Amino acid sequence: MTRIVVAGYGPTAHRFVETLLERGFGGRITVIGEEPRPAYDRVALTSYLSGTGVEELSYPAPAGAVTRLGVRVTGIDRAGRTVTLADGSAEPYDVLVLATGSAPFVPPVPGAEHAFVYRTIDDLDAIRTAAKDATEGVVVGGGLLGLEAADALRGLGLRTHIVEMGPWLMPRQVDEGGGAVLRRHIEALGLSVHTGAGVQEIVTGEAGGVTGLREPDGTLIDAQLVVFSAGIRPRDELARGCGLEVGERGGVVVDAGMRTSDPAIYAIGECALAGGLVYGLAGPCFTMAEVAADRVLGGAATFDGADLSTRLKLLGVEVAQFGAMEGALDVTYTDPVGGVYKRLFISDDARTLLGGICVGDASPYGTLRPFVGKPLPAPPSDLLFSGAGADLELPGDAQVCSCNNVSAGRIRTAIADEGLTDVAGVKTCTRAGSACGSCVPMLRRLLETSGVELGTALCEHFAHSRAELFDIVRVRGIGTFSELIAAHGRGRGCDVCKPAVASILASLHNGHVLDGERAALQDTNDHFLANIQKNGTYSVVPRVPGGEITPDRLIVLGEVARDFGLYTKITGGQRIDLLGARVEQLPEIWRRLVEAGFESGHAYGKALRTVKSCVGSTWCRYGVQDSVGLAIALELRYRGLRAPHKLKSAVSGCARECAEARSKDFGIIATEQGWNLYVGGNGGFRPRHADLFAADLTTGELVTTIDRFLMYYIRTADRLQRTAAWIESIEGGLEHVRQVIVHDSLGLCAELDERMRQHVAGYEDEWRATIEDPEKLSRFVSFVNAPGVPDPSIVFERERDQIKPAVVR
Repeated sequence: MTRIVVAGYGPTAHRFVETLLERGFGGRITVIGEEPRPAYDRVALTSYLSGTGVEELSYPAPAGAVTRLGVRVTGIDRAGRTVTLADGSAEPYDVLVLATGSAPFVPPVPGAEHAFVYRTIDDLDAIRTAAKDATEGVVVGGGLLGLEAADALRGLGLRTHIVEMGPWLMPRQVDEGGGAVLRRHIEALGLSVHTGAGVQEIVTGEAGGVTGLREPDGTLIDAQLVVFSAGIRPRDELARGCGLEVGERGGVVVDAGMRTSDPAIYAIGECALAGGLVYGLAGPCFTMAEVAADRVLGGAATFDGADLSTRLKLLGVEVAQFGAMEGALDVTYTDPVGGVYKRLFISDDARTLLGGICVGDASPYGTLRPFVGKPLPAPPSDLLFSGAGADLELPGDAQVCSCNNVSAGRIRTAIADEGLTDVAGVKTCTRAGSACGSCVPMLRRLLETSGVELGTALCEHFAHSRAELFDIVRVRGIGTFSELIAAHGRGRGCDVCKPAVASILASLHNGHVLDGERAALQDTNDHFLANIQKNGTYSVVPRVPGGEITPDRLIVLGEVARDFGLYTKITGGQRIDLLGARVEQLPEIWRRLVEAGFESGHAYGKALRTVKSCVGSTWCRYGVQDSVGLAIALELRYRGLRAPHKLKSAVSGCARECAEARSKDFGIIATEQGWNLYVGGNGGFRPRHADLFAADLTTGELVTTIDRFLMYYIRTADRLQRTAAWIESIEGGLEHVRQVIVHDSLGLCAELDERMRQHVAGYEDEWRATIEDPEKLSRFVSFVNAPGVPDPSIVFERERDQIKPAVVR
């Protein structure tokens, strides 16, 4: 029986063992890991700090392998073919696989022993503990891991600095132009970036705690926590100790079959030096694991290098790089206002795509990366924009998933041979999309171009559409996301299904969006019940039904804006927006507004925003109905109504249409006999006029019709689908909707009426509920360790006698 020992138990080791077992290996496999836990997903490591459990990150234990955890291999006896462990025991082998990974590089500077690294779950636990006594932190390193670590410190409530030795951020992935755009994005979030900088020392105080970081030019950055994330070094000490060949700068030298200078020993992952390179990305490391497994089983697979393309989202900014970062010719698109930078590198004959960079908008990545080294499929300028090349046919040898080295041809073959019908099936069969997930949109395209009619599943975690999930929650009385995904889904959810389910729960059960588990499901705006702005401040929009406001309340708004130094603007929806509030100011601002009779205008939520109004028959000589009174009544009726997307409405007092009712999700225009109702309109990227739904309704008939229209939309629309798109997509279109809610063709009207009655009866102002609940109030701080300290990185300048975010120069 062949005995295989794997030294190290990270993701690469797990992939090696998994591949062996999948291919029917019948020998003994022993995996030795020095961490006290099995392999886990390091790509998603930062999510651990935001609440993801160790169990959710961990890979399933490989059935058929022996694992020894919490013990380190200390030596290799090549002659006797045994490894020695730190506990004094020995493990014999016929084949030894080194998968010891890498260690973070920590420069030899004074005080470095007081800093942290960002590599394991234990490292993150230590950082989280230290952050409790800190207000400012520094991350040394502005690459992929450095920016991820910076995001983690920011999430822990620390004012964060990034120190990068290179001239710009992510110098290995983007050029100077992309680095400049990335920097602007990150500084707009309140982080401080120091490029072209190094570390002279970590400064400590008399008590031994860190007080700052000093740069070589003498600049001192105040900080109580320093994290090094400035690169990795291969852990090759075992190889050195037993005389295996290692590279001049480290790494266990391997051949194309991942075999070291000893034929009985392989090296894979970040400890291996393959073709003169040490690879630090998951994709190449997984390929090494599969090549080594194939060779152990007698195959002839080779590792011939790897695609180092990356697509990720760091600090909310999309960044992508593929192929080469140089070429005889290049085409560049820069939008400094939108924060977008794209650049393609092409051959001197302008026919071959060599590589590209995207910052701020990585949508071209999925289409363009497979064409690297191949003829350009379209003019370069066309390829830089969103949606360009959506109909291009990918060559069979085009690599779709770089993490798992899966080509378009292999995916098409799997779809045809295995009868795959969804993205989850493609993932299971080919592993494509199962690592970083950046190629998932391309998997959908390949399914569609292969003739597969994709289902309406909300995402890979639920096989049901949003409308189906709505009915499941409604019928079964489900009250939490955990309960729903345990019974009707899989995995731990994502940023697609979590907010969608949160909306469903709010629509059906009312309740505060920050109650219990619901708080973790919300997106950024709902997290703080306010709209986040470009410089990290928030805007406060109180409800002003119909745009009608008393002088006393108007004075209160002015006083609040003055006392908190806020920018004030009347919006297009006849509301007053107070911008520039720091997160810790929000509760006190709300308290003042609530005491004056205001409530949340839900400008941050997928809910009713406004019911706009002209002055109607009360004041206007052309008005034929009281548009203001109706607008106020409708806004108070539908306030807080959570929906698949935002809802806007307007009421015009006559056919002159001053309130622009036909550009709204539901709009009302007065007639001599009553009201005309229009539905399915919107402005935005694709404007659409609303269609006449019913004419000359009485006020009672109008309200009942709108009640049913909104509840049917909430029940059946897809995630983030406006009413216009919903009507266009629903079978039978507007006439079907009319039959359902006017003629009760599906027998739903009584239920829709009852749902609206429950909503109206159960409405609660979210601002008031928050300021009356100490637990909810605890989240509204700039720094978790210093609740009263404002974020000093938020800076304003003045224009037209009001504040505005300071321009980063």
